[in-house]
Amino acid sequence: MNFKRVLLKSIIASVFILTFSCKPSSIKNQERVKTNINENWEYLENNATSIDIALNQKSWKNINLPHSWNALDATDLAPGYRRSASWYKKELNISDIISGQTYQLYFEGVNIESEIYVNGKKAGAHIGGYIGFTIDITNLISEGNNDILVRADNSNNPEVIPSQKSDFFIFGGITRDVWLVTLPENYLSNLKITTPQVSNSNAELLATVKVNNTIDSDFKIKADLLDSDGVSVASSVFDIVDNTSEIKFINIKNPKLWDTDNPNLYTLKVALIKNEEVKDEMSDRIGFRWFEFKDHGAFYLNGKRLLLRGTHRHEEHAGVGAAMSNEQHRADMELIKDMGTNFVRLAHYPQDPEVYKACDELGLLVWDELPWCRGGLGNDVWKTNTKNMLKEIIDQNYNHPSVIIWSLGNEVYWLPDFENGDNRENINTYLKELNDYAHALDPSRKTAIRKYYEGADIVDVFSPSIWSGWYSGSYKSYQKAIDQYKVEYPHFLHAEYGGSSHVGRHSENPITGEGKIQSDGWEEAIVQTDLENIAQIGDWSENYIVDLFDWHLRISENDSSFVGNVQWAFKDFGTPLRPENAIPYMNQKGLVDRNGIPKDAFYVFKSYWSNNPFTYIESHTWTEREGPKDTSRDISVYSNCPEVELFLNGASLGVKKRDIKSFPASGLNWTLNFNEGENKLVSVGKTKDGKEVKDELSINYRFTKNLKAIDLKLSHVILKNGNYLITATAIDKNGLRCLDYEERVYFQCLNGGEALISQGTPTGSEVIEMANGKASIEVKRTTKDQPLEVVVLNQSFKGTYLTVK
Repeated sequence: MNFKRVLLKSIIASVFILTFSCKPSSIKNQERVKTNINENWEYLENNATSIDIALNQKSWKNINLPHSWNALDATDLAPGYRRSASWYKKELNISDIISGQTYQLYFEGVNIESEIYVNGKKAGAHIGGYIGFTIDITNLISEGNNDILVRADNSNNPEVIPSQKSDFFIFGGITRDVWLVTLPENYLSNLKITTPQVSNSNAELLATVKVNNTIDSDFKIKADLLDSDGVSVASSVFDIVDNTSEIKFINIKNPKLWDTDNPNLYTLKVALIKNEEVKDEMSDRIGFRWFEFKDHGAFYLNGKRLLLRGTHRHEEHAGVGAAMSNEQHRADMELIKDMGTNFVRLAHYPQDPEVYKACDELGLLVWDELPWCRGGLGNDVWKTNTKNMLKEIIDQNYNHPSVIIWSLGNEVYWLPDFENGDNRENINTYLKELNDYAHALDPSRKTAIRKYYEGADIVDVFSPSIWSGWYSGSYKSYQKAIDQYKVEYPHFLHAEYGGSSHVGRHSENPITGEGKIQSDGWEEAIVQTDLENIAQIGDWSENYIVDLFDWHLRISENDSSFVGNVQWAFKDFGTPLRPENAIPYMNQKGLVDRNGIPKDAFYVFKSYWSNNPFTYIESHTWTEREGPKDTSRDISVYSNCPEVELFLNGASLGVKKRDIKSFPASGLNWTLNFNEGENKLVSVGKTKDGKEVKDELSINYRFTKNLKAIDLKLSHVILKNGNYLITATAIDKNGLRCLDYEERVYFQCLNGGEALISQGTPTGSEVIEMANGKASIEVKRTTKDQPLEVVVLNQSFKGTYLTVK
């Protein structure tokens, strides 16, 4: 994927090129303007229920948006996180109010319930934290300064999905962008675009657009369809009937199709005109594509079989929680695409507008999900809120060509919040209502649900639960599972598989569960206290997860009738349900850590999916190893090159051909003997056109096994950002690093700086389990006048101190 080319297309498509002869509006300042107002807000952490009480508080703090009060406390060491209300305040200056214009505030997301006040009066409210909404403030503002107040509330409310029993944090705050929108007296809205007929030779476009406020018969709609180069391919004038216009372009010749390799985007420009004068204009981008799930077969995009290569994305990042910048959203999606992914499930809620924009531009198909996650069926208020959310999701994301599935929920019957909430008959009645509603709102896309078997025949696409090798059974049972479900469900897409890995933790013999677990199982149980599975008995090593994913991908990539699978999850994310994990309160199933830094497993997927040539020696976080002299070790190289040569200390170990039917590493596996001391490995991959790509790894290997740990040793290095990386190493009486020491250690910065804590990353948690006898914390120096003092301890080791002068 040429990202520069995609960005250029995006810029071109975003520029309005007026291709028809209409005069610009002569009314002073009567125009559509959208202004970001993220900066210079004030925040009050107080759950006052009245605006007067809030305004009388003295503890307002200056902030910029996006913002969440759970950015750090969700992943700190205290059980639970703040579930309450807070206030936001902004002084909004509007220098000139034009008579007849409409003024709106547009919130991309306030989690999870909100009330908006303008100049002391309530302007509106919204239920649902993951969907944008508009508040009309026209009649409440005046020229000059205007006070905007927002009460955001993420309290436990069983009548609002997602359920509090979900396995992720519900971050409170104004977690996305906020905009001031000004509109002319007569303005356009609700532009909805469909492409009912698409083929390689021609296409059809249908759209509707609403005209707001009273108009006469002289008003018309001028529509212009531009290709990705800004060239007009269709243009016409349409009538307005009952304040709505239907736009239709038929027989669009040789459309440039949107697909995952070439995400060609068109732009539909719509103008409201009267007597050749433009009163308002708006636009959106679309893609021409069609898709099909074959019965008991594969998925097809634009008539060609496409194996869905998917992952999941939660909306959060280290240090900010869900209050991510647009740049951070974009970086996530680009890294997902760089791995070779063509499909992403947005779990378990709709996400920031920047995510859908990126998916359109990068070529990522989207499973968009209603946040009905656990909690069962609710009361009538719950039902109304949930149905309203579904409509808002579909209306908001309707025009995105990347979206192909509206998911109606996940594990919906688990852990009911209401009495009898897990009654299957009642759930099915409501699920059918939602399914019919989704199809009425959007007949062009499919519906789906995951892990609710009783509703599998209600929706279009179903995902059962297959967690082979983690929550149940062995990963070697994966083929049996998909063979069973391909027959059982007409449109079977496997969403969620994988397991946890602790960065830097490795084992010469990772636990596979053979001989200890029932190998043929794969279903995840709600309660696992009576089960033995790898999640409980495993070592959480990167090695094991690499093998698990390698096995799954080898099967999926070689099955011609398989729709595809969706790995869980792309990035480590926070959860209130996992305080005892290696990094407390983190779900560590990510292919990258919470900062977006790839783990070993990332390169397994890249080796199967990416076209950008590379090699990766497993593993760059495994540079200290041990074993008896003359003990052979297997080294895997993950690469997408047809052949790879491996060198040890300058000597070639031979060239191997890549074969995706072979396990492990598609046959790119060498058996060797390390020397004692430093060993340098170099892998050289050769592409079809003769280009070479390399990877290097130095391994310190020793023949002496360490004894029991007797001490913790602290050391430091200065990072490129100027911070200090403080590393604790467990050592035995001979000073050897204890590669088998995995106990939890506790860091504290005592003086001269502050540790980066509550980040949920391998170097950003003050409490963390050791990985092969090592753990680190990043520390920011706050003064040069005092020495930097850091301590690490646990119950066995009462305290090791490091002083950096």
